Amino acid sequence: MLYRRRPLAPREKARCARCGSVLYRGAPPNLERIAAVTLGAIIVFLIAQFFPIVQLDVNGYTTSATLMGAIRVLWQENMQVVAVNVLLFTIAFPAIELGALLYVTLALRAGYQPPGFHRLLRAVRKARQWGMTEVLMIGILITIIKMTSLAQVEAQPGLFAFGALTLLLTVVVSFDPRALWLVGERLQPPGRQPMRYKALAAGVHPLACHACGLVAADGGAHARGGRQHCARCGSTLHHRLPDSINRTWALLLGAAILYIPANLLPVMYTHSLFGKDDDTIISGVVYFWNSGSPALAAIIFIASIVVPVAKLGALALLAYTSQRGSRWRPRQRTVLYRMVEFVGRWSMLDIFVITLTVALVRFSSLAVITAGPGALAFCAVVVLTMLASLQFDPRLIWDPVQKSGENHA
Repeated sequence: MLYRRRPLAPREKARCARCGSVLYRGAPPNLERIAAVTLGAIIVFLIAQFFPIVQLDVNGYTTSATLMGAIRVLWQENMQVVAVNVLLFTIAFPAIELGALLYVTLALRAGYQPPGFHRLLRAVRKARQWGMTEVLMIGILITIIKMTSLAQVEAQPGLFAFGALTLLLTVVVSFDPRALWLVGERLQPPGRQPMRYKALAAGVHPLACHACGLVAADGGAHARGGRQHCARCGSTLHHRLPDSINRTWALLLGAAILYIPANLLPVMYTHSLFGKDDDTIISGVVYFWNSGSPALAAIIFIASIVVPVAKLGALALLAYTSQRGSRWRPRQRTVLYRMVEFVGRWSMLDIFVITLTVALVRFSSLAVITAGPGALAFCAVVVLTMLASLQFDPRLIWDPVQKSGENHA
């Protein structure tokens, strides 16, 4: 739905009258505040990576783990796919977001548009979709509680650093990168003309940029088999994401198939003096329930069992109704899509618990825990469902409503 931008008071928000999405906020970006918080987050991020998170002590045997060390253990156990995903979600993507945001903000604060300005802000937006530091923090806490029944647990500097990083990233995520585009376009490099806005002509179909939010007139390039790019940031514009429904169905089918072995195959193997035990996701839920931690059992059950099934069902419903051109409850389906996007990352909770547990329980002949094939299947389920939600174009929900002329505002 197309709106004319209006000035807002500092604490006001502009929302779509039809679907309720936040269009923009009234407060201009405070570059000093963004730079300060981002710099603090980077310092804490480095501390979290280089210092141990926790240390276990069992009858004089001690072991500790850093996040990078835990990823290295997974790699050595032939779980390279899981190791790469954990590396990307917990280290690479947060580092990209923080580094790019600090570089851009400091340059804008100094009064110039830095080289690679548009690419860096697009990178911030993409990295933010995949960064999972808050999920990792909950995984660390669950791992610590689980380890207290096996050994004496001592908190290390990395634990407190991850706690502080989670809080700082919560503030960083509240900064809208699209607001920085408005600042940057007023600081165009020498020799480049500033952006000039003009009203769209009557009857012209608008194309909205997913990256920077700029609305442009459809030049007809797609009808001729070409591409139209955003005049501000250079992103490719689409009337609707190409093959959105087909790609969503394909990814959902792959996730549904892998969900079966993800729950049936062991996610961890425990080798100890008492023999060998196989742990599935369900057995982990039962373990916490029987050990007097029903809250943790509920968290793992919801994140690892309920959420993946709910995501598969919700995305299948959205894809089916959009494919059929249904006008049934479009606002509620849009809210459902936003909920799927929000909860999608939390299914990685079990993978992070497995990663830390495998790295910590390394007591030679006493006890050793290794990752199982179920962890690989479950990690694939999480990634495929997240990709499916990104491939689905929520504007398809409103196309039948637009054509019918119904007013849902």
